[in-house]
Amino acid sequence: MFGSMLQRVLFVVGLVFIMFGVAVADEPAPPSSPADGALPPIETAAAYAEIMDFDTGKVLFSKNSDELMKPASMAKLMTVAVLFRKLKAGELHLDDKFTVSTKVWSHFAHDTDASKMFVGAGESIRIEDLIRGIIIVSGNDACVVVAENIAGSEAQFAKLMNAEAHRIGLTRSNFENSNGMPDPAQNVTAHELALIARYLIKEYPEYYHYFGEREFTWNKVSQPNRDLLLADYPGADGLKTGHTEESGFGMTASAKQDGRRIIVVVNGLPSIQARAEEAKRLLDVGFKEFKTYALLKSGDTVGTAKVWAGEHRAVPLIVHQSIKVLMRTAARDHLRVTLSFADPVVPPISRGDELGTLSVEAPGVETIHLPVYAGAPVRQGSLYARLKAGLKLLMAETDDQPALTLRLRPQPASQ
Repeated sequence: MFGSMLQRVLFVVGLVFIMFGVAVADEPAPPSSPADGALPPIETAAAYAEIMDFDTGKVLFSKNSDELMKPASMAKLMTVAVLFRKLKAGELHLDDKFTVSTKVWSHFAHDTDASKMFVGAGESIRIEDLIRGIIIVSGNDACVVVAENIAGSEAQFAKLMNAEAHRIGLTRSNFENSNGMPDPAQNVTAHELALIARYLIKEYPEYYHYFGEREFTWNKVSQPNRDLLLADYPGADGLKTGHTEESGFGMTASAKQDGRRIIVVVNGLPSIQARAEEAKRLLDVGFKEFKTYALLKSGDTVGTAKVWAGEHRAVPLIVHQSIKVLMRTAARDHLRVTLSFADPVVPPISRGDELGTLSVEAPGVETIHLPVYAGAPVRQGSLYARLKAGLKLLMAETDDQPALTLRLRPQPASQ
């Protein structure tokens, strides 16, 4: 009697499973994260520093890079950004000429400390020459000539600089003049200088070559580019140096090697040589210690899930996009890729149904979560198969389904 009653109960429960497609599976336990402290720290003598990957915009290293600091002549990058925007829009042309006011000439003529292009009073100077005067020899006078001719005054031009900064996406920096001379209200961050550099390179490739020019002569005065990296660092092609008593020596620099570009910002260093050496060292860190590794290609199978009462016992799990991770080379030993999914899954299953999640973790890398999908369709099995599976599932003891750790060997991605 009891056995007969139990059989009827199991039969009814099996039918419930069939009618409502209910699958019982425990959620996998989340994998533990790798320890961020597993990698040796990156050090720098700079008070402020950042290493940025150009292609992705990912910050590879930072030190006080979101703290406000004095930009010195690195503020000229924003002056150039305003000028380049007007050139690209057709509002100005390289052959257009700006006139040097007596006010600008008299202000800089006898200043032996300021970096200058050596403009003359009343001169009409082509915009292209003023660009070279700003970028190559860091001419404070050239900046003010541009500011006055475009906006009428330094104060009005600073408003254009801040509007451009806002348009680029800067939120903390503030500009008060065109050349970076000390002003209590003029501040930037190392991160936002890197953003300006990335913006200039991406948006104005037709003008970027000026940053790599090694020398400029105006009014019979020849001056070298203050960027020492141009002479001896492989792939270096700009951007801007800076120095005031308050800021110390700084540099926003970029270099390209083997198809990959890195941007570095340093500030607060004690000498011209120190800023050049530290910028080189951090560029080396970016190129040598960080690589992009390919883990999976679109369509790769990452695992299989059991199917409850289907025409097939399992379904392949695939990814729909390739997975590449930019990380320190030393982080490969701590890479963890885990696959989480409900097991078993209940048919009918269509190709492309989302069935789980793939997680990629490594020290210094923001965890990546990607969906995984059914790689093949699976129809329901026969009534007998469903009844049999329902009874088996009901009588089985609960078994926690852990997340699966995949063994993947990261390979350097082709550039």
